[in-house]
Amino acid sequence: MILKSLVLLNYKNFESRNFDFDEKINCLVGNNGVGKTNILDAIYHLSFGKSYFNPITSQNIRHDSDFFVVEGIYEKQEREEKVIVSAKRGQKKVIKRNGKAYDTFSEHIGFLPLVIISPADRDLITEGSETRRKFIDGVISQSDQGYLTTLLKYTKAVSQRNALLKYFAANHTFDQDTLAVYNEQLHELGSVIYAKRKEFLAVFTPIFLERYHAITSGNEEVSLTYQSKLEHTDLLTLLQTHLEKDRALQYTSVGVHKDDLAFTINEHPIKKFGSQGQQKSFLIALKLAQFEFIKMQSKVNPLLLLDDVFDKLDETRVEHIIKLVDDQNFGQLFISDTHADRTENVVKKISQSYKMFKLS
Repeated sequence: MILKSLVLLNYKNFESRNFDFDEKINCLVGNNGVGKTNILDAIYHLSFGKSYFNPITSQNIRHDSDFFVVEGIYEKQEREEKVIVSAKRGQKKVIKRNGKAYDTFSEHIGFLPLVIISPADRDLITEGSETRRKFIDGVISQSDQGYLTTLLKYTKAVSQRNALLKYFAANHTFDQDTLAVYNEQLHELGSVIYAKRKEFLAVFTPIFLERYHAITSGNEEVSLTYQSKLEHTDLLTLLQTHLEKDRALQYTSVGVHKDDLAFTINEHPIKKFGSQGQQKSFLIALKLAQFEFIKMQSKVNPLLLLDDVFDKLDETRVEHIIKLVDDQNFGQLFISDTHADRTENVVKKISQSYKMFKLS
C-alpha cells in the first residue's frame, strides 16, 4: 500500500499544502515548529479518523479557520483509493472513502494499516495501564473488526453497569436481577476479549523479542507479561466477589478494562531501571513488532511513520533500525527529523528511492 499524495487545508499550522510522495522513503526535515509532525499526524488521521497527538477535533483546525480537510490518494492492491477526513467547528467529523461517507468510524479502522513511532510513545512506559491496553487493542483491531465490535460493546456495558451502581447509591436501593443482566454481558464479552488478547500476545511477544535483539545486538533481556485477573478465575465470579466493593466505589473495579502489560528489562520494570536509550529501543521494538503482526494478519504492508526517531538513540542503534527497514519488505516509510544532513546520510545507505521535503 502506498500513499501517493496528501492535501492539507487548514490543518493545524498549514493553510494549504500539497505533497506528492515517493513510494519508498519520504523525509520531512526542518526546525522544530515548522509542522513535520503535523504532516505525519495528518497521515495518521486518514487511517484512524483521529489525531495521534490531540484527540480534540477543534484543536486540529487551524487558528482563525472554521474547518479542516485532509485528503489522501492511495494505491492499494492495484486500486486507487481516495480518503478524505473533514471537520467543521461544532459539527461531527466526516470520513469519506471514494466519495462515500462511513456510517461509523470503526468500519474504516484497518483499511489503511499504519504504524507510528514517536516520542509520545513514551507514555506506554510512563503512564497507567489504560495506555498499554489501548496499544494492545489498537493492534488487534487493525486486523480484526470483530474484536473492535466486541470491545465497543464491552465498554458500553461497563459504562451502563457503572451508571446503575451510581443510581443504587443515590437512591438507597438495590436490584440484583438488573445488575445480573450486566454481569452476564460483561462475562460473555470480557471472556472473548481476554482470549483474543492472550492469543495475540502469544504471537506478538516472540516477534517483539526478535526485533529488540536486532536493534540492541541482544545485550539485554526484556519481556512482556500480560496481567489479568481472568487468568485465575472467570469474570462472572470476579464481579460477584467484588460486588460490595463496586457498590461502595460506584464503579466496576474488575474486568478486562483493568488488565495491564508489564514491561521488564533484566527482570526489573523498564520504567525504573531502563536508560532512555533502552526505553526508546524497547518502544521501537514494540512498534516494529506491531508492524510485522499487522502485515501478517492483513497481508498488506502498513505505512511506517518515524517521528523524530533519531533523538536519544546512539548511531549504532539507528544503524540497526535502518538496516532492519532495508532488509525487510517494509513498504513506504515517512521520517521526520530536525537535521537534514543526518537523515540524508542514513537513508543514502538504504538501497531504496527517497524524497527530501525541506520545511520552513
